[in-house]
Amino acid sequence: MFQLRFLDKENELNKIIKRNKRDRNNISILFISLWDQHSEKLIEKLKKRYEGRERGEPLYIVDSFNMPHSFVIYETNKVPHLVQLRRDFTYSEDYLPMVMKSLRVYKD
Repeated sequence: MFQLRFLDKENELNKIIKRNKRDRNNISILFISLWDQHSEKLIEKLKKRYEGRERGEPLYIVDSFNMPHSFVIYETNKVPHLVQLRRDFTYSEDYLPMVMKSLRVYKD
């Protein structure tokens, strides 16, 4: 279960990452591009499945148009790119089938 949160400013993401270093909660960050059709389809599936949920792990969605400099933090060069921050490790994935599996959305 995920709770979708769309970010608009790079400062918001920086605060979330800084706070997570202290609190050590499980969070996920999805880097997307509005010009990428795979990203668009993934967002549609995520909205269909998780929109309106008040519980679950936060899934922060970062768009390349609004926040281009944020892509440097985790060396994102392909989209969609999922970064999952866990207590003991950071998991990074940009292979679409694995991203979809991690987010629990599947091809129709």
